[in-house]
Amino acid sequence: MRRMSRRDFMKGLSGLGICALGGGALLSCARWEQTSPVTEQKEVSLKEAQFYRRLKGENVQCEVCPRRCVIPDGGRSFCRNKENRGGKLYTLAYGKPCTVNMTRPENAPLYHFVPGHKRLALASVGCNFRCKYCQNWQISQARIEEREYYELSPEEAVELALREGAESVSFTYTEPIAFYEYMYDVSKFARERGLMTSIVSNGFINPEPLRELLKVVDAVKIDLKGFTDEFYHEVSSAELEPVLTSLNIVREEEVYLEIVNLVVPTFNDGPEIIREMCQWIRENLGDDVPLHFTRFFPNYKLTHLPPTPVSTLEMARGIAQDVGLQYVYIGNVPGHERDNTYCPKCGKLLILRAGFAVLENNVADGRCKFCGERIPGIW
Repeated sequence: MRRMSRRDFMKGLSGLGICALGGGALLSCARWEQTSPVTEQKEVSLKEAQFYRRLKGENVQCEVCPRRCVIPDGGRSFCRNKENRGGKLYTLAYGKPCTVNMTRPENAPLYHFVPGHKRLALASVGCNFRCKYCQNWQISQARIEEREYYELSPEEAVELALREGAESVSFTYTEPIAFYEYMYDVSKFARERGLMTSIVSNGFINPEPLRELLKVVDAVKIDLKGFTDEFYHEVSSAELEPVLTSLNIVREEEVYLEIVNLVVPTFNDGPEIIREMCQWIRENLGDDVPLHFTRFFPNYKLTHLPPTPVSTLEMARGIAQDVGLQYVYIGNVPGHERDNTYCPKCGKLLILRAGFAVLENNVADGRCKFCGERIPGIW
């Protein structure tokens, strides 16, 4: 696999015209379905990791996420992006996004985050989960040597976003926690240049690095994948409690938050569990946090399951409303009326959507144009 130089990358974007790739089309380094893993390892440049400690001998312990990987000399972390070399922990993914594109926050989804604006979306390989239904498994479950990547420094990423008229930079598609240092530095530079940033995450991160990140990030979307440890163990090889802690911290730090729950048939679609989850959200995060119930489609290791029935999503939304949540959406069902935003006070249509496009916006200065009700979000 050949990595692209900075010069070639910028020249390539100029020739292609990245704006023409909007609407979710990927400007990607590889055609994943046609790419075979690299058998001959190539050398990757290194940057020392931010959160880790040295142990006896030359072992180190990563402290970014709750796995707290203990890594021997020459070994790698669970997310595949951190490597111990001589008793120092390095990130291998810094400045090496495998995917760069121009999209909208609705892709995330982040529905109350300056609807319809242009964002530069970045992803590197790697993830600290092993979700059996991952739609981006070709990059989330890869090592840096197995995929081509662009060489794009944090400063260059911000300049690219500004040049293309983006209002924000988003870290998405894989798990941003797996390339924490790159995400943090891009966000810091973006804020200095007047750009917003958002992350699309599983929320499986330790409190200290999360609080540090929230100082430079404007919006967070967390996938609350289920509401039992059994689900997290079985489907994602992870745990629920650290994700709940992250949700509480984001709310505590007053960074804008939205939540997505992918409803998977036979795994997390029971009415009792959905009600318990919605009650926890209201009691801990408030009734105005947008919650998206998203339709599952067969992928990766769960291809034997059917797509989520729309009736199941409507049932889940009904439960959330009954619990008292004010902004509950149904996602991955094009044309569904509950993909739109309605005022919880007067009931009038605030934001009309068609796919990822915003067709109408009746929120003015953060309030409903019709009755003046405050609508949570960044407008």
